[in-house]
Amino acid sequence: MLEPFIFEKCDVFPTPQELKKQAIATRAAKTKSRTELRRAKSEAHLLEIMPAPLDTAAAYHVISGGDVDSMSFLARVVKETPLDYALMSTWCMALPDVEQLAKWLESGRIGRMDAYAGEIFPNQYPDVHRRLCDVMRAHGGRVAIFRNHAKVYAGTCPAFDFAISSSANVNTNPRTENTVLTFGADLFDFYKGFFDGINSFTRDFDDWTRWTKPTKRGDA
Repeated sequence: MLEPFIFEKCDVFPTPQELKKQAIATRAAKTKSRTELRRAKSEAHLLEIMPAPLDTAAAYHVISGGDVDSMSFLARVVKETPLDYALMSTWCMALPDVEQLAKWLESGRIGRMDAYAGEIFPNQYPDVHRRLCDVMRAHGGRVAIFRNHAKVYAGTCPAFDFAISSSANVNTNPRTENTVLTFGADLFDFYKGFFDGINSFTRDFDDWTRWTKPTKRGDA
């Protein structure tokens, strides 16, 4: 693939022909994965429109209404395979959602997890925040609070890495939402690298250490 032009470092301004070549290369990179377009009416319907096994060569674009929140998509992945690690970013969440995370961690469906939430979360949802901290701490993860409105999951397992980006929070609401599930180690590394670098407004997890992928056999 052609390297992007950085005008500050160019001795000569790129010609129209060079820019055209760059545009073609960029489009090719963006469309290398097949796109699956789906509509979900409910969380149960999500399993029907994204049947097993998930196609890791595709990007799933889903527009939904009803009871489909962003964690429904994480549930779809966890249903297919246990995860070594996952991160979650949301503005806010409810206690039943925290309890679902606890079940996945306690059962080994998720090995370790870190959670990121908006600055309003500890004060407006104190009970939920305390429970989330207890759950993450019990399994080696952390809860980081900052000026956050991103709705993202990223995770990894031996078979694949993935990222979920959504307009929806974890909590269920009747609004139309859009969510994209995409596979790739570069996406997982992109999001994990960003969130690993977050400094929390709270000091609950000052002893937290970052999770790292285990070394594969033969890599050492």
